[in-house]
Amino acid sequence: MATAGVGELKGLKVVNIHEAKTHLSRLVEEAANGESFVIAKAGRPMVKVIRLDAAEPEPKRRLGFLKGKIEIPDDFDTMFQKEIEEMFYGEE
Repeated sequence: MATAGVGELKGLKVVNIHEAKTHLSRLVEEAANGESFVIAKAGRPMVKVIRLDAAEPEPKRRLGFLKGKIEIPDDFDTMFQKEIEEMFYGEE
């Protein structure tokens, strides 16, 4: 069994699908003991096997997480319009 060294696979055992079918019982036991691994098909990682009660990964940040915590002024799209025009066209 090989160990990958790139991306999210770093440090995880990588098992090809044929080997996973042959040694499924042992691999499931290892995963249940906290030893996660990746099953690959033709060298391409397909799935990650982890213990069922393993901690869930932190959710990714999403847009709108500051909703209600900041205010955007009503004239946001025209703020400093005069000053910007003066920088481009000079004072009138």
